Amino acid sequence: MTGMHILFWATAALIVYVYAGYPALLALIGACGGRKSVKAAPLEPPVTLVVSAYNEAGVIGEKMANSLALDYPAGKLEVLVVSDASDDGTDDIVRSIADPRVQLLRMEARGGKTLGLNAAVLAARGEIVVFSDANAMYRPDAIRRMVSNFADPAVGAVIGESTYSDATGGADQDESLYWRYEVAIKRLESAIGSVVGGDGAIYAIRRSLYVPMRADALSDFVNPLQIARSGYRCVYEPRAISVEKAAGDFDREFRRKVRIVNRAWRAMMSLKDLLNPFRHGFFTLEIVSHKVLRWLVPLFLLICLLANLALLREGGLYVFLLAGQVLFYALAAVGHARRLRGDLPRALALPYYFVMVNLASARGILEAYWGRTYTTWTPPRAS
Repeated sequence: MTGMHILFWATAALIVYVYAGYPALLALIGACGGRKSVKAAPLEPPVTLVVSAYNEAGVIGEKMANSLALDYPAGKLEVLVVSDASDDGTDDIVRSIADPRVQLLRMEARGGKTLGLNAAVLAARGEIVVFSDANAMYRPDAIRRMVSNFADPAVGAVIGESTYSDATGGADQDESLYWRYEVAIKRLESAIGSVVGGDGAIYAIRRSLYVPMRADALSDFVNPLQIARSGYRCVYEPRAISVEKAAGDFDREFRRKVRIVNRAWRAMMSLKDLLNPFRHGFFTLEIVSHKVLRWLVPLFLLICLLANLALLREGGLYVFLLAGQVLFYALAAVGHARRLRGDLPRALALPYYFVMVNLASARGILEAYWGRTYTTWTPPRAS
């Protein structure tokens, strides 16, 4: 076997491992006795619900009504809206709410979501802090479901489940499909240890474990990693449900994913000690498999394609495999053309979405090395 053969099959194996092998490994570990239960119990500690907002006048009223209607003792719930220098009337709407549980923390200059969260946690009075976005509407029992997990002293963070409504367009349908895949992985990771990263729409932490982050840090990725690095578990609570509308537009979704990968990659480079398996054990494998290798899939795809082209002279299997790759990318290209015409069938949306996600990963990483940083936070519906 030549070096080109090794290159082709090694990159092909890495792609298969990222999307199928890693979930299979998690499932196997759980089935072989590696599961770790969470000693959950009814609990009602003081909670601060932090709502990040930048120019959210269109949804902030609904979010406040949703928050105040949650099934949690009124005397133990604080709703803290951190406004990143909003200038569309968001702050006035929050100030007009005549409920002492609602507090406004206005950042006078735009500094980004992460700096806003740093200030919010410092001002929070709750023992447990729940982080949410302005367009994320919680089911009534969402906070109770998350908080119950903190009865286990080993738990430092709890990640809820985001769901999407009105998923009728191409981007929404396939984002929803992608999210269901991610949910399955989170369930498997949580069952044997800790999930990798959080969800900015719905996750909770022990306030005492919060470590202030840099302005360019992706908060819902870095914060749970910091907590896991401290020796606590980050677990997934599928019964704590948040509902929001997906971006609904491939261009917005692409820009959002570029920003996420850019910030997450930079954050990972600042948390390199987590990549040391001698210090962090299996959690390091989780980070590498679920995040680092996933971000590098575009590179693996390119190498696999080029190696396949170099092996064409051998005919047979390599001709068949190249034809499969070319067909897949052709379907993605046709999907792109159909999307521009406003008509993207589901059969083309899947390959198009896969390619779009991986192009976004590639661009996000390249931008990180080009020195591009994202600090100010813009919701996808306004991007």
